[in-house]
Amino acid sequence: MIRSGALRKKRRAWTFGRLAEEFCSWHLRLRGYRILARRFRAPVGEIDIVARRGRTLAIVEVKARERRDDAAQALNTRQRRRIVRAAEAFLRQRPGCDGLDVRFDLMVVVPWRLPVHMRDAWRTTP
Repeated sequence: MIRSGALRKKRRAWTFGRLAEEFCSWHLRLRGYRILARRFRAPVGEIDIVARRGRTLAIVEVKARERRDDAAQALNTRQRRRIVRAAEAFLRQRPGCDGLDVRFDLMVVVPWRLPVHMRDAWRTTP
C-alpha cells in the first residue's frame, strides 16, 4: 500500500512532468515547430512530443527534474529503444511523414528556467 505522503509526492512528480511537456510544446511552437502529436502511445513505447519544422520531424523526449544534470542523465538506453520503436509505429500510421528527416531530441526542464532543447540527442543504429 502506498502511504499518503508517497502518493502526494508521486502525484506532484506526475503533474510536474505534464506541465513540463506543455511548457516544451509552447517553447517549440514559438521556435517555428508545428506539434503533430503529444503523448503518442503505441504498444512498444510512448513519445512525449512529435514536432515538425520544415523537412525535419523531431521526436522529443521531455525530462523534468529538480536539477538539470539529473534530467539530462535520466534517459537510459532502454528508454531510447522504446522511443525509437514508438517513432517507427508513428511513421507507419502517418504516411504523409515519409521522406522527412527524423531526429531524436531531448528537452530538459528544471523549475524556473527555460527548457534546454538538445537537438539530435541520440541516433539510431542502422
